[in-house]
Amino acid sequence: MKINLKVWRQSDPLAVGGFVNYSVEAVEPDLSFLEMLDMLNEQLITQGEVPIEFDHDCREGICGTCGMMINGRAHGPQKRTAACQLYMRHFDEGETVTLEPWRATAFPVIKDLVVDRSAFDRIMMAGGYVSIKTGAAPDANAVLVDKPNADKAFDYATCIGCGACVAACPNASASLFTAAKISHLALLAQGKPERKQRVVKMTKQMTAEGFGDCSNHGECQSVCPQGISIDAIAQMRREYIRAKLPFG
Repeated sequence: MKINLKVWRQSDPLAVGGFVNYSVEAVEPDLSFLEMLDMLNEQLITQGEVPIEFDHDCREGICGTCGMMINGRAHGPQKRTAACQLYMRHFDEGETVTLEPWRATAFPVIKDLVVDRSAFDRIMMAGGYVSIKTGAAPDANAVLVDKPNADKAFDYATCIGCGACVAACPNASASLFTAAKISHLALLAQGKPERKQRVVKMTKQMTAEGFGDCSNHGECQSVCPQGISIDAIAQMRREYIRAKLPFG
């Protein structure tokens, strides 16, 4: 199959970017989307042109490294699917596909489709951890967690930090990412000693990084490849109120 591409090209953070048109021939339907981009880059290198920069690592949908807007949707048309797990059989012969980097002030473009997501790292450094010793697995299992909380904590822990929630949000909010990290630890016994300071410090850092506020559009939930619910945001808000109340 033939695929036409409109790709955002930007040589460096300060350069003016723009769309460039490409075509890739003989694309097998079972190729992944990133493998199709590999084909295009081989073609560009052969022609003496600069290949397209895009982030990727595990290509198994678990590291959160890949991420781009595909036809205006974070990670593309398939729900609960990271870009690296998207296959060309989901596109039509001769289709024109538009590729853009994540769009958010807090995610500045580095080059082409690659953005700087270190803002997420700084939010995690502000409190997304436990400092107590949890011991080996048998020790951790000695602390019982009720089933509903264990299930919720696991769901929130699956956040891979890809940034699709930010890219899809009309406010460029990082609330779903931050809430998933806060709520995950708040529901476990190991996370309770730092529960109050964690939510205050992480939400403060989220704001300092330039992310917008949440206004309950729900776009983050609809594009999250892990299917994390905006219930996490409600949990984060409850944690914040509890932390601020003197009797919380």
